[in-house]
Amino acid sequence: MADAPLLSAARAGRPGSGPRRDAKSGVARLAPGLALAAFVLAVAALLSIAVGTRFVPPETVWNALIDPGSSFDDTVVQSRIPRTVLGLLCGSALAVSGVIMQGLTRNPLGDPGLLGINVGAAATIVTGLAFFGVGTGQERVWLALPGALVAVVAVYALGSGRRGATPVKLVLAGAVITAILSAYIQAVTLTHPDAFESYRFWVLGSLAGRDPALIGQVLPYLIAGFVLALFLPGSLNALALGDDTATALGAKVGRTRVLGALAAALLCAGSTAAVGPIAFIGLAVPHIVRTFTGDDHRWLLPYSALLGPALLLLADVLGRIVASPQELEVGVVTAFLGAPVLLMAVRRMRGRA
Repeated sequence: MADAPLLSAARAGRPGSGPRRDAKSGVARLAPGLALAAFVLAVAALLSIAVGTRFVPPETVWNALIDPGSSFDDTVVQSRIPRTVLGLLCGSALAVSGVIMQGLTRNPLGDPGLLGINVGAAATIVTGLAFFGVGTGQERVWLALPGALVAVVAVYALGSGRRGATPVKLVLAGAVITAILSAYIQAVTLTHPDAFESYRFWVLGSLAGRDPALIGQVLPYLIAGFVLALFLPGSLNALALGDDTATALGAKVGRTRVLGALAAALLCAGSTAAVGPIAFIGLAVPHIVRTFTGDDHRWLLPYSALLGPALLLLADVLGRIVASPQELEVGVVTAFLGAPVLLMAVRRMRGRA
């Protein structure tokens, strides 16, 4: 099934060929779905602004967005916009990085944490909290980003042998780095109670209470990651056929893995630095999208970029509703929502086998 998109694309140039007609029919079938996905995202964003301790009617939200005033409802709407924008950016970044990681490692259960990105960010934040007295608010961005990127470099250095990085080597190296850094985090937080107190709120993952300035701080990293992702769909399709076949088809396997890992690291590190590690978005969304797009990354990436933030925002809204008047962190809600998707993915893998 993973072979079909690439083979169809490779043979699409032949006049009158069947794969070319199949490609056209695929576009006709899937392109309108992007508009539907965009509509779902717009509804999720509207609910994110409307729902909370005080419910603001949708028409009031719309009026406050196009012509903001000084009423109390207008003030509530304006205060919720940064939270919604963070959800849009981080949800899209996590979903796209999940697609990239699953394509690079050919592991359908892969997610951005596979390369130690989340644990690398957490390790530097804990270090800053425990030993330097920094790591609160905006300072977390400057701690989390380098930690995540260094973890990716370490995984690649450990997983690259004489023949270069392979999916199995990267997964094993990621597991090793994750185990080491997780042990370090536990040791530091157990011996520094003050650091643990601040760290435990960040590690749950939440859109609430974030400084609006975080958007501007992480935006350059996210934009860079999205731009790199634009160049990957064809190469990821080729990688799905195996390294040897991908090379024969003209794909540069080594460069694709490096660029893909860098894109995933920038996207996941930026979102993790802003809102904390949020689980299952990078794992669940690609599997949800595959049920109607198949394994073609030319469709997987744009659909995931739209449905990832929709799922994150809806999970955030659900967390406000179920624990009202308090809030349940979105990282907890996505874990509950993602667990059934993970079970479904495992059953699907067994069915293919």
